[in-house]
Amino acid sequence: MTTTALVSLNSPYSFWQFSDQHAEKLRSAFPDVRLRVAEERDVPVEIDTADVYFGWAFDADWVKAPTQLRWTATPSAGVDHWPVAALDAAGITLTRGYGYHGQPMAEHAMGLLLGFSRGLFESSRLQTRSVWWKDDLASSFFDLSGQTLTIVGCGSVGIRLAKVAQALGMHVIGVRRRPPRSEPGGIEWVPADRVREALTRSRAVVNLLPATDETRGFFDQAAFDACGPGAIFINLGRASTVDHDALLDALDTGPLAGAGLDVQPSKPPALDDPLRHHPRIVLTPKSAVFSNAYMDQAVAFFRDNLRRFLAGQPLNGAVTPTHGGPHDSR
Repeated sequence: MTTTALVSLNSPYSFWQFSDQHAEKLRSAFPDVRLRVAEERDVPVEIDTADVYFGWAFDADWVKAPTQLRWTATPSAGVDHWPVAALDAAGITLTRGYGYHGQPMAEHAMGLLLGFSRGLFESSRLQTRSVWWKDDLASSFFDLSGQTLTIVGCGSVGIRLAKVAQALGMHVIGVRRRPPRSEPGGIEWVPADRVREALTRSRAVVNLLPATDETRGFFDQAAFDACGPGAIFINLGRASTVDHDALLDALDTGPLAGAGLDVQPSKPPALDDPLRHHPRIVLTPKSAVFSNAYMDQAVAFFRDNLRRFLAGQPLNGAVTPTHGGPHDSR
Protein backbone atom coordinates (compact mmCIF):
# COMPACT_ATOMS: atom_id res chain seq x y z
CA MET A 1 0.00 0.00 0.00
CA THR A 2 1.29 3.46 -0.92
CA THR A 3 2.19 5.74 1.97
CA THR A 4 0.85 9.29 1.78
CA ALA A 5 2.81 12.08 3.45
CA LEU A 6 1.17 15.48 3.94
CA VAL A 7 3.40 18.53 4.47
CA SER A 8 2.19 21.91 5.70
CA LEU A 9 5.14 24.15 6.56
CA ASN A 10 4.20 27.66 5.55
CA SER A 11 6.01 30.74 6.86
CA PRO A 12 6.53 34.37 5.85
CA TYR A 13 10.26 33.76 6.33
CA SER A 14 12.10 31.90 3.58
CA PHE A 15 14.34 29.99 5.99
CA TRP A 16 11.23 28.48 7.67
CA GLN A 17 9.41 27.78 4.40
CA PHE A 18 9.08 24.33 2.85
CA SER A 19 10.03 25.01 -0.76
CA ASP A 20 9.48 23.29 -4.10
CA GLN A 21 13.14 22.22 -3.93
CA HIS A 22 12.53 20.49 -0.59
CA ALA A 23 9.51 18.70 -2.04
CA GLU A 24 11.46 17.52 -5.08
CA LYS A 25 14.26 16.14 -2.91
CA LEU A 26 11.76 14.14 -0.87
CA ARG A 27 9.99 12.85 -3.99
CA SER A 28 13.32 11.83 -5.49
CA ALA A 29 14.37 10.03 -2.29
CA PHE A 30 10.98 8.31 -1.87
CA PRO A 31 9.44 7.66 -5.31
CA ASP A 32 6.91 5.24 -3.79
CA VAL A 33 5.59 7.81 -1.29
CA ARG A 34 2.73 10.06 -2.35
CA LEU A 35 3.84 13.53 -1.15
CA ARG A 36 1.22 16.26 -0.86
CA VAL A 37 1.93 19.88 0.14
CA ALA A 38 -0.95 21.89 1.59
CA GLU A 39 -1.76 25.23 3.14
CA GLU A 40 -2.72 24.93 6.80
CA ARG A 41 -6.33 25.85 6.03
CA ASP A 42 -6.60 22.74 3.83
CA VAL A 43 -5.08 20.31 6.34
CA PRO A 44 -8.40 19.35 8.07
CA VAL A 45 -9.61 17.83 4.78
CA GLU A 46 -6.27 16.56 3.44
CA ILE A 47 -5.38 14.82 6.73
CA ASP A 48 -8.14 12.23 6.27
CA THR A 49 -6.12 10.33 3.66
CA ALA A 50 -2.61 10.89 5.05
CA ASP A 51 -0.42 8.36 6.84
CA VAL A 52 2.19 10.95 7.79
CA TYR A 53 1.91 14.64 8.63
CA PHE A 54 4.86 17.09 8.79
CA GLY A 55 3.96 20.59 9.95
CA TRP A 56 4.41 23.47 12.37
CA ALA A 57 1.13 22.88 14.19
CA PHE A 58 -1.60 20.31 14.67
CA ASP A 59 -5.13 20.83 15.93
CA ALA A 60 -6.67 18.22 18.22
CA ASP A 61 -9.82 18.37 16.07
CA TRP A 62 -7.84 16.91 13.17
CA VAL A 63 -7.61 13.58 15.02
CA LYS A 64 -10.63 11.62 13.83
CA ALA A 65 -11.63 8.01 14.44
CA PRO A 66 -11.00 5.89 12.57
CA THR A 67 -7.81 7.38 11.09
CA GLN A 68 -5.01 6.07 8.90
CA LEU A 69 -2.65 8.70 10.31
CA ARG A 70 0.26 6.97 12.04
CA TRP A 71 2.93 9.62 12.51
CA THR A 72 3.01 13.41 12.96
CA ALA A 73 6.27 15.35 12.90
CA THR A 74 7.23 18.93 13.64
CA PRO A 75 10.57 20.63 12.97
CA SER A 76 10.18 22.52 16.26
CA ALA A 77 12.13 21.46 19.34
CA GLY A 78 9.16 22.15 21.62
CA VAL A 79 5.74 20.51 21.38
CA ASP A 80 3.83 22.34 24.13
CA HIS A 81 1.53 23.72 21.39
CA TRP A 82 0.69 20.21 20.10
CA PRO A 83 -2.14 17.93 21.36
CA VAL A 84 0.29 15.34 22.67
CA ALA A 85 -2.21 13.39 24.80
CA ALA A 86 -4.81 13.25 22.00
CA LEU A 87 -2.27 11.95 19.49
CA ASP A 88 -0.99 9.33 21.90
CA ALA A 89 -4.53 8.17 22.73
CA ALA A 90 -5.21 7.77 19.01
CA GLY A 91 -2.06 5.66 18.55
CA ILE A 92 -0.33 8.35 16.50
CA THR A 93 3.39 8.91 17.03
CA LEU A 94 4.63 12.50 17.44
CA THR A 95 8.25 13.42 16.80
CA ARG A 96 10.03 16.70 17.34
CA GLY A 97 13.15 17.98 15.60
CA TYR A 98 16.50 18.38 17.27
CA GLY A 99 20.18 18.81 16.45
CA TYR A 100 19.81 21.85 14.20
CA HIS A 101 18.55 24.38 16.76
CA GLY A 102 21.77 24.40 18.76
CA GLN A 103 24.02 26.50 16.53
CA PRO A 104 21.72 29.54 16.04
CA MET A 105 20.60 29.42 19.68
CA ALA A 106 24.19 29.23 20.91
CA GLU A 107 25.09 32.22 18.74
CA HIS A 108 22.06 34.12 20.02
CA ALA A 109 22.81 33.40 23.67
CA MET A 110 26.42 34.41 23.30
CA GLY A 111 25.42 37.54 21.38
CA LEU A 112 23.24 38.62 24.30
CA LEU A 113 25.88 37.71 26.85
CA LEU A 114 28.61 39.59 24.96
CA GLY A 115 26.27 42.54 24.56
CA PHE A 116 26.06 42.83 28.34
CA SER A 117 29.63 41.89 29.25
CA ARG A 118 31.24 44.22 26.71
CA GLY A 119 28.82 47.07 27.36
CA LEU A 120 27.41 47.00 23.82
CA PHE A 121 23.80 47.52 24.88
CA GLU A 122 24.73 50.27 27.33
CA SER A 123 26.86 51.95 24.70
CA SER A 124 23.96 51.89 22.25
CA ARG A 125 21.73 53.63 24.81
CA LEU A 126 24.30 56.26 25.76
CA GLN A 127 25.58 57.22 22.33
CA THR A 128 22.67 59.57 21.64
CA ARG A 129 22.69 61.38 24.98
CA SER A 130 26.28 61.37 26.25
CA VAL A 131 29.24 63.28 24.83
CA TRP A 132 31.60 60.44 25.76
CA TRP A 133 30.61 57.37 27.78
CA LYS A 134 33.90 55.57 28.27
CA ASP A 135 33.78 55.98 32.06
CA ASP A 136 30.31 54.40 32.17
CA LEU A 137 31.51 51.28 30.39
CA ALA A 138 34.71 51.12 32.43
CA SER A 139 32.62 50.66 35.57
CA SER A 140 30.14 48.12 34.19
CA PHE A 141 31.89 45.75 31.77
CA PHE A 142 33.15 42.34 32.87
CA ASP A 143 35.31 39.56 31.45
CA LEU A 144 33.69 36.31 30.41
CA SER A 145 36.91 34.34 30.65
CA GLY A 146 37.18 32.74 34.05
CA GLN A 147 33.49 33.24 34.84
CA THR A 148 30.87 30.52 35.36
CA LEU A 149 27.92 30.01 33.03
CA THR A 150 25.05 27.85 34.25
CA ILE A 151 22.76 26.35 31.61
CA VAL A 152 19.43 25.20 33.05
CA GLY A 153 17.74 22.55 30.92
CA CYS A 154 21.05 21.58 29.36
CA GLY A 155 20.24 19.19 26.53
CA SER A 156 21.66 19.13 23.00
CA VAL A 157 21.24 22.90 22.58
CA GLY A 158 22.91 23.55 25.92
CA ILE A 159 25.84 21.30 25.08
CA ARG A 160 26.38 23.27 21.86
CA LEU A 161 26.25 26.53 23.82
CA ALA A 162 28.69 25.11 26.37
CA LYS A 163 31.29 24.54 23.66
CA VAL A 164 31.05 28.16 22.52
CA ALA A 165 31.27 29.47 26.09
CA GLN A 166 34.23 27.22 26.88
CA ALA A 167 36.03 28.58 23.82
CA LEU A 168 35.85 31.98 25.52
CA GLY A 169 37.32 30.56 28.71
CA MET A 170 34.14 30.10 30.71
CA HIS A 171 33.43 27.29 33.16
CA VAL A 172 30.06 25.68 32.37
CA ILE A 173 27.60 24.05 34.75
CA GLY A 174 24.86 22.01 33.10
CA VAL A 175 21.66 21.55 35.09
CA ARG A 176 19.48 18.62 34.14
CA ARG A 177 16.82 16.59 35.91
CA ARG A 178 18.90 13.50 35.21
CA PRO A 179 22.53 14.46 34.50
CA PRO A 180 24.41 12.12 32.14
CA ARG A 181 26.75 9.62 33.71
CA SER A 182 29.67 10.82 31.62
CA GLU A 183 30.81 14.41 31.47
CA PRO A 184 31.04 15.30 27.76
CA GLY A 185 33.06 18.38 26.92
CA GLY A 186 34.14 19.20 30.45
CA ILE A 187 30.69 20.32 31.60
CA GLU A 188 30.10 20.15 35.35
CA TRP A 189 26.74 18.41 35.70
CA VAL A 190 24.36 19.28 38.53
CA PRO A 191 20.91 17.72 39.16
CA ALA A 192 17.90 20.04 39.15
CA ASP A 193 17.41 19.78 42.91
CA ARG A 194 20.80 21.49 43.38
CA VAL A 195 20.17 24.31 40.92
CA ARG A 196 20.40 27.08 43.52
CA GLU A 197 23.87 25.94 44.47
CA ALA A 198 24.86 26.34 40.81
CA LEU A 199 23.14 29.74 40.51
CA THR A 200 25.11 31.07 43.47
CA ARG A 201 28.34 30.43 41.58
CA SER A 202 27.19 31.92 38.28
CA ARG A 203 27.94 35.19 36.52
CA ALA A 204 25.60 34.18 33.71
CA VAL A 205 22.53 31.93 33.57
CA VAL A 206 20.88 30.66 30.39
CA ASN A 207 17.41 29.14 30.71
CA LEU A 208 16.55 26.49 28.12
CA LEU A 209 13.70 24.82 30.02
CA PRO A 210 10.66 23.55 28.12
CA ALA A 211 7.11 24.44 29.13
CA THR A 212 5.73 21.75 31.45
CA ASP A 213 3.72 21.69 34.67
CA GLU A 214 6.95 21.01 36.56
CA THR A 215 8.87 23.94 35.05
CA ARG A 216 6.13 26.58 35.40
CA GLY A 217 7.58 29.50 37.40
CA PHE A 218 10.86 27.62 37.91
CA PHE A 219 12.77 30.90 38.00
CA ASP A 220 11.01 32.55 40.93
CA GLN A 221 12.11 35.03 43.59
CA ALA A 222 14.13 32.40 45.44
CA ALA A 223 15.94 31.33 42.28
CA PHE A 224 16.85 34.89 41.33
CA ASP A 225 17.94 35.68 44.89
CA ALA A 226 20.33 32.73 44.64
CA CYS A 227 22.11 34.18 41.58
CA GLY A 228 25.58 35.59 42.02
CA PRO A 229 26.05 39.37 42.24
CA GLY A 230 26.04 41.06 38.85
CA ALA A 231 24.61 37.98 37.10
CA ILE A 232 23.12 38.10 33.62
CA PHE A 233 19.95 36.08 33.01
CA ILE A 234 19.09 34.93 29.49
CA ASN A 235 15.88 33.09 28.59
CA LEU A 236 15.75 31.16 25.32
CA GLY A 237 13.42 28.50 26.73
CA ARG A 238 9.78 29.24 27.48
CA ALA A 239 8.28 32.35 29.10
CA SER A 240 6.11 30.26 31.43
CA THR A 241 9.22 29.04 33.25
CA VAL A 242 9.90 32.56 34.61
CA ASP A 243 8.12 34.71 37.19
CA HIS A 244 8.59 38.03 35.42
CA ASP A 245 7.59 40.13 38.44
CA ALA A 246 10.36 38.39 40.36
CA LEU A 247 12.71 39.03 37.45
CA LEU A 248 12.00 42.76 37.49
CA ASP A 249 12.49 42.85 41.24
CA ALA A 250 15.81 41.01 40.92
CA LEU A 251 16.96 43.62 38.42
CA ASP A 252 15.87 46.55 40.59
CA THR A 253 16.78 45.37 44.08
CA GLY A 254 18.43 41.97 43.68
CA PRO A 255 21.61 40.54 42.20
CA LEU A 256 20.84 40.67 38.47
CA ALA A 257 22.76 43.15 36.31
CA GLY A 258 20.82 42.45 33.13
CA ALA A 259 18.43 40.13 31.32
CA GLY A 260 18.05 39.07 27.71
CA LEU A 261 14.65 37.59 26.85
CA ASP A 262 13.90 35.89 23.54
CA VAL A 263 10.50 34.82 24.90
CA GLN A 264 7.97 36.95 26.77
CA PRO A 265 4.62 36.23 28.49
CA SER A 266 2.67 37.80 25.62
CA LYS A 267 3.58 37.84 21.94
CA PRO A 268 4.04 40.64 21.13
CA PRO A 269 4.44 42.29 24.55
CA ALA A 270 2.19 45.31 25.06
CA LEU A 271 3.76 48.67 24.28
CA ASP A 272 3.51 49.61 27.96
CA ASP A 273 4.87 46.26 29.20
CA PRO A 274 7.56 46.94 31.85
CA LEU A 275 9.78 44.37 30.15
CA ARG A 276 10.01 46.67 27.12
CA HIS A 277 11.10 49.70 29.12
CA HIS A 278 13.48 48.39 31.75
CA PRO A 279 16.94 49.85 31.02
CA ARG A 280 18.73 46.57 31.68
CA ILE A 281 16.44 44.23 29.73
CA VAL A 282 17.02 43.42 26.07
CA LEU A 283 14.13 41.76 24.23
CA THR A 284 14.43 39.80 21.01
CA PRO A 285 11.27 38.67 19.13
CA LYS A 286 11.64 34.88 19.43
CA SER A 287 14.41 35.01 16.87
CA ALA A 288 16.97 32.75 18.57
CA VAL A 289 16.40 29.97 16.03
CA PHE A 290 16.67 32.19 12.96
CA SER A 291 19.00 30.34 10.58
CA ASN A 292 19.26 30.25 6.82
CA ALA A 293 20.02 26.54 7.08
CA TYR A 294 16.99 25.76 9.28
CA MET A 295 14.55 24.19 6.81
CA ASP A 296 17.25 22.34 4.88
CA GLN A 297 18.32 20.67 8.12
CA ALA A 298 14.75 20.10 9.31
CA VAL A 299 13.83 18.36 6.06
CA ALA A 300 17.00 16.25 6.27
CA PHE A 301 15.96 15.18 9.80
CA PHE A 302 12.46 14.32 8.55
CA ARG A 303 13.87 12.46 5.55
CA ASP A 304 15.93 10.20 7.82
CA ASN A 305 12.90 9.55 10.02
CA LEU A 306 10.73 8.81 6.99
CA ARG A 307 13.18 6.07 6.00
CA ARG A 308 12.86 4.68 9.53
CA PHE A 309 9.07 4.89 9.40
CA LEU A 310 8.88 3.01 6.12
CA ALA A 311 11.19 0.32 7.54
CA GLY A 312 9.15 0.01 10.74
CA GLN A 313 12.08 1.26 12.85
CA PRO A 314 11.94 3.51 15.95
CA LEU A 315 11.81 7.21 15.11
CA ASN A 316 14.24 9.84 16.34
CA GLY A 317 12.75 12.56 18.53
CA ALA A 318 9.69 10.52 19.54
CA VAL A 319 7.57 12.41 22.08
CA THR A 320 4.77 9.84 22.21
CA PRO A 321 5.56 6.13 22.01
CA THR A 322 6.63 4.95 18.58
CA HIS A 323 3.51 3.13 17.42
CA GLY A 324 5.26 1.74 14.35
CA GLY A 325 5.51 2.31 10.64
CA PRO A 326 3.51 0.65 7.87
CA HIS A 327 5.32 -2.66 8.43
CA ASP A 328 4.28 -2.86 12.07
CA SER A 329 2.73 -6.30 12.55
CA ARG A 330 0.40 -5.43 15.44
